[in-house]
Amino acid sequence: MLFVCVQNAGRSQMAGAFLRHLSGGKVHVRTAGSSPAETSHPRVEAALAEVGVELWGEFPKPLTDDVVRAADYVITMGCGDACPVFPGRRYMEWDLADPLELDEEGLRLVRDDIRRRVLVLLDELGIEPQDASR
Repeated sequence: MLFVCVQNAGRSQMAGAFLRHLSGGKVHVRTAGSSPAETSHPRVEAALAEVGVELWGEFPKPLTDDVVRAADYVITMGCGDACPVFPGRRYMEWDLADPLELDEEGLRLVRDDIRRRVLVLLDELGIEPQDASR
């Protein structure tokens, strides 16, 4: 599973963290950015910590053809046409505001929306979520 956003410091990082956490490690997760930031954002890490989810040392990484080719699912979040399209992958666009442009309440709303979407994704994959109460 590959999650892609512009900076790979907000939305994609949260989605990756939730999928790792809720799948219990049953899904191989990667994240990337079309224009990656230098570091993960502390507000994102704090928002995830509020619900008991860790980033696990994630950091922003560039989007490359190899990363896309290695994925079965590619979920983009606001990076437009920057993501290359290869046959045999399932592409999905999650229309989400950039949480780093929002206040704390807005960031939490995006975080919770991402969690809900990850739970739907796990259901589609037939994977029972772990620790879904959070």
